[in-house]
Amino acid sequence: MRRTIGAGLISILLGSTAAFAAEQTVKLDVQGMSCPSCPYQVESAIKGVDGVISAKASLRQGSAVVKYDDAKTNLAALMKATENVGFPSKLAKQRS
Repeated sequence: MRRTIGAGLISILLGSTAAFAAEQTVKLDVQGMSCPSCPYQVESAIKGVDGVISAKASLRQGSAVVKYDDAKTNLAALMKATENVGFPSKLAKQRS
């Protein structure tokens, strides 16, 4: 009986982490994009991160908008992905 209760409690606790997961959208300022193929490289790198739902980079704006599952990845992993392909990035400042 104790094992059944313990196993049930563990599965409730482990399963509840998904309830706290949320889809996040961030805008990254991406440095160094200078040609028409650069946004595709940035998008490809970001989309390669587990948990990314979508990514759209803009050469004109020098940025990328990323939707991701925050239970599977985080901002640091997204920025690392762009840096790994030669385009350092940071969280864009929000306008008020």
